[in-house]
Amino acid sequence: MPQVSDAAVRDPELVRLTGLPFPDADDDVLRRAIDEASVPALLMSLVHMTGDLGLLDELPRPVMLIAMDLQGAMSEPDKAAVRERAFDIARAYRDRGCPPPFLPDAAQLRTMLDVITAGQVTDEFVDYIAADLRLTDTDQHGPRLASTAAQRADFPVIVIGCGEAGLLAGIKLKHAGIPFQIIEKQSAVGGTWLANRYPGCRVDIASQYYTYSFEPTDHWEHHYATQPEILRYLDDVMARHDIGPHVRFQTEVVAAHWDEATATWQVEIRSPDGATETLRARGLICAVGQFSNPVIPDINGANSFAGPAFHTADWDDAVDLTGKRVAVIGAGASGFQLVPAIAGRAAHVDVYQRTPQWMAPNVHYHERVGDGARWATRHLPFYARWLRFVSWWPIADALNEQITIDPAWDNGGLSVSEGNQMIRDVFEAWMRGFTDDEDLLAKVTPKYPPMGKRTLQDDGTWLRTLQRDDVELVADGIAEITAHGVTDVHGNHRPADILLWATGFDVNHQLGPIDIRGVDGAGLNDVWGDSAFAYLGVTVAGFPNFYCMFGPGTNAVNGASIIYNSECQMRYILGCIDMILTHGADAAMPKADVCTDYHRRSQERLQTMVYAHPAVTSSYYKNSAGELPTLFAWRIVDYWKWTHHPDPADYEMSTARAQEVS
Repeated sequence: MPQVSDAAVRDPELVRLTGLPFPDADDDVLRRAIDEASVPALLMSLVHMTGDLGLLDELPRPVMLIAMDLQGAMSEPDKAAVRERAFDIARAYRDRGCPPPFLPDAAQLRTMLDVITAGQVTDEFVDYIAADLRLTDTDQHGPRLASTAAQRADFPVIVIGCGEAGLLAGIKLKHAGIPFQIIEKQSAVGGTWLANRYPGCRVDIASQYYTYSFEPTDHWEHHYATQPEILRYLDDVMARHDIGPHVRFQTEVVAAHWDEATATWQVEIRSPDGATETLRARGLICAVGQFSNPVIPDINGANSFAGPAFHTADWDDAVDLTGKRVAVIGAGASGFQLVPAIAGRAAHVDVYQRTPQWMAPNVHYHERVGDGARWATRHLPFYARWLRFVSWWPIADALNEQITIDPAWDNGGLSVSEGNQMIRDVFEAWMRGFTDDEDLLAKVTPKYPPMGKRTLQDDGTWLRTLQRDDVELVADGIAEITAHGVTDVHGNHRPADILLWATGFDVNHQLGPIDIRGVDGAGLNDVWGDSAFAYLGVTVAGFPNFYCMFGPGTNAVNGASIIYNSECQMRYILGCIDMILTHGADAAMPKADVCTDYHRRSQERLQTMVYAHPAVTSSYYKNSAGELPTLFAWRIVDYWKWTHHPDPADYEMSTARAQEVS
């Protein structure tokens, strides 16, 4: 495991991530911070403050890391014992002037990981975890580039979209000295977080993990950040890295085609006034993501409703819901968040549910982060990095067994393995803790295995909301939408003043109307159909110097952070550009057989996972052929390893430019 020196850790950029010194903090500040801290992360921070791994034998340990539990299933007496010792150690560390923290070697880190995860982490994960903890600099600045600054300066790139992925692309391109422009159709940074501003909108991945790994995590106001604070975060990051001057907002990419003679992408854009312009670039990054094209289902009479009607991704702030009867179509992630936020303000809310969603117990889902906990995240050595680890490890690669189908397991489609059944039992017990209404439980309990769709986070708010007198969950199908309401398949008509579509996105056609054409004029939308594919979710055969972010086959649906995956993708993209330049080439694209083989192996692997189970019907992950083109099939550690750098053997490189590109 490569080691970061003490001097490197004291570099201001890394100090922001690993703990700001606190020589002037008083005892009350320390006490509040320690009382609100995650004890497993705190225990690791004590080692960084003292260099004493013996503390891990002396003090109580986490029992196991559990999803959505920041305390490692520890008892109250055990947590109190660690906190009491931590107070003394933190005071002593402060009084010593907060010297550079202790940095474990590989063997010592192995011991720390054994303690914090109760032995869950095997050797193959150590380098991957060490990089995210910033105990090595593997992930801090992206790949080490072999090309020259002059070569990179002659490789202009256009980025489509300025959501989290497009912003990240800009940051990393700027750091590498690659000229770029970002074209964004909306008025500001944010992507889906700017479009989706409906009441109650928030992330369902812990804020600590839904963060760029190179940015601090001490600013979050909630354990699961709300849409406004995510938008502020992205805006702050853009300002800190001065990306704004590189973005053309309210400008739409209409089309792009590959010009083989000049080895450039000719990108047609449209300004707000309707004027068109063609830009040239050697590289094109498509960062539109999978949640950019809202879906309104084909329901009889959908266009006949007389009142305000709009999708949650196109929220109309001018419409006041107060005192109105509201029909919400859809009870997936957006409906699940929206309905509790508007219940009580609206006179009545009818929620039309096609299929129920699984809810994971999460007492922190709407909880604010205390001032003490934020101080700990900002100052205690490496506490923030370990808190991030506690947030992601139990919900990412640690769940691999629970999402894999056991061929010998037969439970009538209700679960796919013994571990998966245990999750079902926990989820069902959680729901029964909020209601004994058997009719309601029958409506909200899925008939498919847990984890088969993206699992929603719940602190009891959903079931409490559904039991309100002014809210009705309708599990019957919709026969027709009329001018003044919704009629179900049994002929029951429920009046509505406002119609809200909480019906998700067309993830299988993520390009939408953008016409991208590669070698010999092949259209990417035509090549993909509704089964998009890309090598590692990033590069596409027949489309030179073209790169996807949050592209096909990259949605790690249960637990992984889109932002983390985007960082893996952008590291790989920089590696591809560097590969082109260092080989003296003008362009590179993955070999067709490499791309085809990767897609085949991906789909074969997905067929062994819960998402492909026959009981998981009406899933937006599945295309018309029952394939799962949007989902990531492997572990996140695999993706981290595979995206470190491209293998030139996987690519066709060409030097076909007939003229120098200025």
